[in-house]
Amino acid sequence: MVLAAGKAPALDTGDTAWLLAATALVLLMTPGLALFYGGMVRTKSVLNMLMMSFVSIALVTVVWLTAGYSLAFGGDSAGGLIGGLKHVGMADIGPQSLHGSVPTLLFATFQLTFAIITAALVSGAVADRAKFGAWLVFVPVWALLVYVPVAHWVWGPGGWILAHLGALDFAGGLPVEITSGASGLALCLVLGPRLGFKKDAMRPHNLPMVMLGAGLLWFGWFGFNAGSALGASGLAAAAFLNTLAAGCTGLLGWLFVEQKRDGHPTTLGAASGAVAGLVAITPSCGTVSLLGALVVGLAAGAVCSYAVSWKFKLNYDDSLDVVGVHLVGGVIGTLLIGLFAVEDMTGGAKGLLYGGGPALLGKQLLAVVVVAGYAFAVTYALGKVIDKLMGFRASEEQEHTGLDLTVHAETAYDHGVLGHGAPVAHSAAQKVTSQA
Repeated sequence: MVLAAGKAPALDTGDTAWLLAATALVLLMTPGLALFYGGMVRTKSVLNMLMMSFVSIALVTVVWLTAGYSLAFGGDSAGGLIGGLKHVGMADIGPQSLHGSVPTLLFATFQLTFAIITAALVSGAVADRAKFGAWLVFVPVWALLVYVPVAHWVWGPGGWILAHLGALDFAGGLPVEITSGASGLALCLVLGPRLGFKKDAMRPHNLPMVMLGAGLLWFGWFGFNAGSALGASGLAAAAFLNTLAAGCTGLLGWLFVEQKRDGHPTTLGAASGAVAGLVAITPSCGTVSLLGALVVGLAAGAVCSYAVSWKFKLNYDDSLDVVGVHLVGGVIGTLLIGLFAVEDMTGGAKGLLYGGGPALLGKQLLAVVVVAGYAFAVTYALGKVIDKLMGFRASEEQEHTGLDLTVHAETAYDHGVLGHGAPVAHSAAQKVTSQA
């Protein structure tokens, strides 16, 4: 919302109502991700996978309200690298505080939901083999050391990527998608491959659950992208439509590759393709036209369908394709801004194909390289420290038996989630639970 000269910011109830709804939508994405990931793992670790996402909600919320928000969105204190400590514990922010036309408390909560799902995304790279206790340590430290600085670089006042470099990222290709993908790659290298990697099939145990999770993610993504306009506006509507369009072409692009390569389209491919398209349009939904959104989604669906197989050639076990979908898709969407950005959406900057020259593309590339490199390096170091201090990898016995039983002393069958099964022998699990 543009204010008249000399007029103080005022609360806009329409903008506030939309951002309230968008915040709830984005929070729903983490339970959706839990179902998406939970359906993709084997039966013996599905509850552990769900727990890794759900516990991230609690851990990141505490970190964000304590110091994360202030460091990400407080006034810059280090030349564009990190925010200040003025708002530690949400100090000096009350019901009357405004961020533009919406309450600052609402803006902080909206941004919190982004931080939550970014941490949860990383868990997919180490599914089936990470110690739950180590994950509880990793998430809050990672949020402070990796997510918070990158969020400040991209969105914070005075952040170097937006304010100094001039690269564009509307809804989180850099702090969410590329950061989670690069961090997932680092963490799966720290832990090593699952037992049976490249030998056992390790097929998803529940594809309807995967499809349901993908549907909830898609639903929540409208809040993620259109909510980033921070108001009920034409820009929000354009981002909303671009999100729908790119999800559709991402789905179609992935299925086309599957049909050509494998001879059959799959439900897992449809879900993954939609997510790939949504990942790629995240940074670009507020900068490209509808035609650009269709191309961005199609490119991501097709390229990511090949990228998920790189782990078998390069020998890194990215369990649920965080690298192949989120890192690769995030890179595609962020770079294509440099080609397809239109002045009507950006308010000034134009992509190479719209007469803007190569400068914007170069800025996008630099931002991608720096963010990916930083996230990978810090996550790798953090993972190594945690591994040395307490062990990050579950024992072979736990991995063979399954983390649900050995860590949480329950299985999905206990509560009828997947059907009827034999009663769980909790006493047997107690032998290895203490090792978690």
